[in-house]
Amino acid sequence: MAFNRHFHSVLDVKFGDDASLDALLLHFMTENNLEYTIDPTKNASMEQLKFMVALQPGEFYAPCSDWMFLMLLKEGLPRLLMQEYILQWRAFIRLSRQYCPDRNVSSRFIQLARHKFRMALASPIVIPSRLLKRFMTIFMTQSGIDDPYRQVRRDLNRQAAQVVRSEIFDSVINAYAENCGPCDRIDTKRFSLDMLEIERLMRVATLCDNWDVGTFEAEALKAPGVSSELAGSSELFAPVYEALNPSLGGEKRVLYIPSRAGGIIFDLQVVRSLLRLGHRVVMALKEGFFFDHSTFWDRDFDPALATAFEGAKFVNEDRLTKNELLDIMGKHRFVVISEGTRERFNPYRCSVTFARAWKECDLILARGAELYNRLIQCSHGYTRDIVNFFRDEAGTFHLYHRPKPEWVRKFSERYINGKADEIIAEMRRARREGKTVMFYSGIIGSVPGQTKVAIEIMTTFVAHLRSQLDDVYIINPGEHFEEGMDGDDLMFMWEKVQRSGYINVWRFQTHFDIEKSFALMGRKVPPVWTGKDATYSTGCTKEMHIALDVLKTSPELQIIGPSAEKFFRRREYGVGKYCDVAVDSCSN
Repeated sequence: MAFNRHFHSVLDVKFGDDASLDALLLHFMTENNLEYTIDPTKNASMEQLKFMVALQPGEFYAPCSDWMFLMLLKEGLPRLLMQEYILQWRAFIRLSRQYCPDRNVSSRFIQLARHKFRMALASPIVIPSRLLKRFMTIFMTQSGIDDPYRQVRRDLNRQAAQVVRSEIFDSVINAYAENCGPCDRIDTKRFSLDMLEIERLMRVATLCDNWDVGTFEAEALKAPGVSSELAGSSELFAPVYEALNPSLGGEKRVLYIPSRAGGIIFDLQVVRSLLRLGHRVVMALKEGFFFDHSTFWDRDFDPALATAFEGAKFVNEDRLTKNELLDIMGKHRFVVISEGTRERFNPYRCSVTFARAWKECDLILARGAELYNRLIQCSHGYTRDIVNFFRDEAGTFHLYHRPKPEWVRKFSERYINGKADEIIAEMRRARREGKTVMFYSGIIGSVPGQTKVAIEIMTTFVAHLRSQLDDVYIINPGEHFEEGMDGDDLMFMWEKVQRSGYINVWRFQTHFDIEKSFALMGRKVPPVWTGKDATYSTGCTKEMHIALDVLKTSPELQIIGPSAEKFFRRREYGVGKYCDVAVDSCSN
């Protein structure tokens, strides 16, 4: 059945409205190897995806351009889709013939790829870029060549580094502009000059978008078209100026996504300017070979790139927690991480660390025309403001700004810390008044679709405790739940409260507590809640680890509830989740 005739936009593609459409969408996800429930170790959960993509309930996101997705939902093989498949096939053939000298080996894996290609054409549901990734994986595994473009990238970076060290580059970037911004205040003038420098660096960074090895020359910066373009500031950069203006929010966190090698040397000059202005930067590189795009591991083989990255903190952990990431970002102003993919841009395959970095930053600076379709023209919004800049094949510079949707709310670290400090102040006041401080840990979101019921259960039972216990100040997390906060935000907030040293009694929810709550509400315990207790929650499991850690420094702390051993069948709480994972999957 062809569904595309009903869709005027990808936003019309909803999951859960039609069984036939749901089946087609699941077929799309499974054939592209993106379905979380089938392979949770490689694919992002919906909660992690929402760190990056602003999705309303029921909306379906495909990691490709709008027109590509709608074509893939059509029956048959549209001409434009066929052309895209052929482009990927030709790229694979060029790669194989150019970098695999053993013709017997290359013939074997080319024939293997041809079978995959015929399957894709017979049932065209695979995203062309995903098909190319399969071809590249076949090439690397069968040929034993893990990165055929490594020397190409080294040459590009070496020549770019020579340009950056040249007198021409210095004179072009630092040439004074008389009419740069207002002159009424020194700080205003200083900011205008700083932003002019960043604008020039961003423009220069894109000059190599279409350069090949051997064409990197500093003299190109003196070309009439380039000189006039770099002469003064442009209204095109107004969104960048506004986003980085210290008078509009102070220090900003910037996630910088570079493009091809060579240009990354200029990108790092942009980063240095951002750091000098007081901002913090996270740069995300490819996890492995993706043609001439720089990878996380390139500095180990590239002296020019290693020198350019001096002072940066490289973090190779791909599943950092929110606390760990914020701690690293707090200690280091320039952090380099892996995006987690060998693709153009695919949030389903991005690492947890990259998704969390996206969520914790204020602005995304993404360079390259290949990201234009995915980030700017995509009908789905993203959770952070995006600036995409590149130079087209004709040499024209483009910059596009896409603000996040108005309904997306960012809970900043400062805001979450403020809420934690308010609760800690209440605990401190209770202790001064001679009260016992009790923290009550219970299930809030670990039962799918039961978050409101869980809060009602906790609130009912805590009210019962308050009526029974004298001079006890009880903290009920359910009373501090704020719509829009995900599991990461809540765990970050509560850990600060829990480690404050003001808790006397830490009570974990038991199944008796749940049964008592339903009795107080005059209802029977539903099957979904029967036998549940705090050990069912990965969030509570995390809190038990914290409680035992606090116990080492505060031996007077009393821990009440299920024994600690019953918690440890659970692993780390899900990325951005309230919902728990199955016990069986925790031991896999």
